[in-house]
Amino acid sequence: MTPIQVLFRRKQVFLCDLSAKLKLALSLVFLLALTACSESQWNQPYSDSQVQSETLFSSFSAPPKHLDPVVSYSSNEWAILSQVYEPPLQYHYLKRPYTLEPLTLTQMPQVQYLDAQGQSVDEARASFSEYTLTLKPNILFQPHPAFVKNPDGSLKFANLSSDQLKGIKQIADFAEMDYRALTADDYVYAIKRMGLRQNHSPVLDSMTKYIVGLEAYSKTVTADFKTFAETNSAKNDYFDLRNYQISGVQVIDNLTFKIKIKGVYPQFQYWLSMNFFAPIAWEVDQFYKQAGLVEKNLTLDTSPVGTGAYMLVENNPNKQMRLLANPNYHPQFYPTDGLAEGADPALLNDAGKQLPFIKEVIYSLEKESVPLWNKFLQGYYDASGVSSDSFDQAVLVSTGGDMNLTTEMQEKGIQFLNVVQPSIMYFGFNMADEVVGGYTEQKQKLRQALSIAINYEEYISIFLNGRGIPAQGPIPPGIFGYQEGLAGVNAMVFNVTNNRMERKPLAIAKKLLAEAGYPDGRLPDGSPLTLYFDTPATGPDSKAMLNWYRKQFAKLGIDLVIRATDYNRFQDKVRGAKAQMFVWGWNADYPDPENFLFLLYGGNAAINTNGAGINSSNYDNPKFNKLFEQIKTMESGEERQQLINQMVQIAQRDAPWIWGFHPKSLALFHSWYHNVWANPLANNTVKYRRIDPVERAQQQAQWNQPVIWPLLLMLFIVIGSIYPLMQAYRARQKAVIKPISSNQEVN
Repeated sequence: MTPIQVLFRRKQVFLCDLSAKLKLALSLVFLLALTACSESQWNQPYSDSQVQSETLFSSFSAPPKHLDPVVSYSSNEWAILSQVYEPPLQYHYLKRPYTLEPLTLTQMPQVQYLDAQGQSVDEARASFSEYTLTLKPNILFQPHPAFVKNPDGSLKFANLSSDQLKGIKQIADFAEMDYRALTADDYVYAIKRMGLRQNHSPVLDSMTKYIVGLEAYSKTVTADFKTFAETNSAKNDYFDLRNYQISGVQVIDNLTFKIKIKGVYPQFQYWLSMNFFAPIAWEVDQFYKQAGLVEKNLTLDTSPVGTGAYMLVENNPNKQMRLLANPNYHPQFYPTDGLAEGADPALLNDAGKQLPFIKEVIYSLEKESVPLWNKFLQGYYDASGVSSDSFDQAVLVSTGGDMNLTTEMQEKGIQFLNVVQPSIMYFGFNMADEVVGGYTEQKQKLRQALSIAINYEEYISIFLNGRGIPAQGPIPPGIFGYQEGLAGVNAMVFNVTNNRMERKPLAIAKKLLAEAGYPDGRLPDGSPLTLYFDTPATGPDSKAMLNWYRKQFAKLGIDLVIRATDYNRFQDKVRGAKAQMFVWGWNADYPDPENFLFLLYGGNAAINTNGAGINSSNYDNPKFNKLFEQIKTMESGEERQQLINQMVQIAQRDAPWIWGFHPKSLALFHSWYHNVWANPLANNTVKYRRIDPVERAQQQAQWNQPVIWPLLLMLFIVIGSIYPLMQAYRARQKAVIKPISSNQEVN
């Protein structure tokens, strides 16, 4: 190729390259125009069919650890479990105060009181209470391979071979599914699983105090299982609990069973609404004990099987969890009454309609609050909590402490619920500690001084954006025994002036501290009093909070030493009575004051129960204990209220806790998400909610229109820079090139 040909070749290649770029740019402009006209959003995380269907989009921040109902005792786990399993009772969705109602029963459990000889007596003379539970007929389990049978009646998948397990990654991979009806035996089998120590049920020790025969059964079955596991090469083989009986738990017929408990304990009915008492089919238990399934992490702890409104069909804790409506769900209907005072009347728009409304629930993993909030604002999540980072964008707080949505939220049609939770966060003193513990007047005054100095109204304002109310005692609002208004004010910490509650001045706290033997926070030798605060708060976000606590103690001249550790170690220290001071909390298991007052009962103190007790402060006042024994099984009424008032006053004076606060939950939800109502004690609430997918799709499209003008501008700049070059090269192509003689040197 001659030099002239090389030169022309290079020009042609460059010109072609420029031409290709121009064509590409024009193609991109055309594609952008088409996409801008499309109904789909560029950033839509779901398919159009999902958005336009009755699917709820929600999130989770931490994977559930246990989905076995006999083991699980965490709110993030029950958010899933309670949609799948059905204990005998549930809470009415709308009513206040919280009210139990039958779920799988034909009526509320019938109670008969018995004497020691088993004869029927009145409540006052009862040695036992016997609960009779009668199931509704034709309640079916969800479809599952555990129920599939061979023609001879044997279970088809009870002994899976390696060939059968090939290609099985999740339960949905099984080609065959079946189901059967719920029976009384399934509820009894669940209690038997609770009694097996190797299942690590957190409520076993509590239930052995009440259910007749459970303790003896537990000892026998636990020992036999240990022998079984030691003598079987495959330790995951099925251990058949049907071969054992609990004397106080009796199956009467296919739909009826009885539970006998010791003494009179009205609160036992509340336990019957918890997942610990949800039915377990023995076929499912046997199915999941197969070693091949355990190796694939397909167990009752990851793949629950129940009779509830939904089935867990996908459990990918690192990405997504997915529920589908149970095709076998028995007839349940939206409430027709019970609307709480002040509630939105629209909550009864679906009265009497069959449940569930939502057909699919998709929970996506969101570890950070900011992306979750942004996706909620885009309409990609149907509801959201409010983190501190987004609080000011979402909520306006009036000078009186009332919360309202900002204009931005209102313009989007967003609504919110703001309710005080039936729970308490408290600052605990170890009453067995030689410095902060004890019951003398001096020890009381030390704790009272600290109770005044640690300003939880300030804490609520700074760290919770006002989402809480100062606690005056252990019982939260909404629970019988709580005293509304000024009647329940803690006189050790607050004064009442002009019908207003005001924290006592710091001067009072300093006076009490001096009377306790620590004037100006000093020891007799003049050195500062040093106290120790154990906490699992170790992250960077905890620094400001821990500094706040230091400042509270410094107001009295006291040095506070923070001892931060991981949560497991923290629990060990508290339960081992090795923590001097700590912060902890309690959520209501059931709506009864006993469920909070037992946190201060001496019989539950950690030091009196080898660390198993729930009284983490080790408070043990004989007067309080005696009153607790009186009220714990009483029916709620005026007499019980008066005794509870006495207990609270004793605890306020002793101050084993700085009472802390009752948190408020703040939930935001979009206008297309209906029947949203806060019921902290009811966990199976998804079935009551309803989605308007048409409105959601319209709003998502409106809020997420692509902004393409920056891209178009960039493309026009590229085109503008290419076009002159192309014109210049075309002009040169048309120019006459002077030939080069053969004897000239080409440089």
